[in-house]
Amino acid sequence: MTQTKAEPVQLQIVVNAPLERAFALFTERFDAIKPREHNLLAVPIAETVFEPRVGGHIYDRGEDGSVCRWARVLAYEPPNRVVFTWDINGRWEIETDPDKTSEVEVRFTAEDADHTRVELEHRHIDRHGDGWEAVRAGVDGEGGWPHYLQRYLEAVDEARG
Repeated sequence: MTQTKAEPVQLQIVVNAPLERAFALFTERFDAIKPREHNLLAVPIAETVFEPRVGGHIYDRGEDGSVCRWARVLAYEPPNRVVFTWDINGRWEIETDPDKTSEVEVRFTAEDADHTRVELEHRHIDRHGDGWEAVRAGVDGEGGWPHYLQRYLEAVDEARG
């Protein structure tokens, strides 16, 4: 029996940062969070940019100035929540049809004055159509969101000095 509806990928961590700082570090330091080897450009990535507004994009800028926009910001609600699309299909190519993209929601909740719970949910993965299983396996696998969240933890710890 084939599964036709993808279960969301759900992960959570607690970072050593107050709520506002945790949110800011996720959006402002996304360049440190996204691995350079996750690259759809023909050249090495110079930087990854997270535009902090609804309607903004998350994109990679190549060393030659080329740009790969791979996400659109759907909700930007500091310091509690950000939602963006995942515009990459099961062949690891940019998906230009918005109806065939999934969503990533990241929620930030204060645990206490110095710690924030960060919950990530990647949902609607089945919207990618044929090959959605590869998308889910990739984002849920060792090199996917778990790797991004580990890099985020490291960026938070690094920022604490």
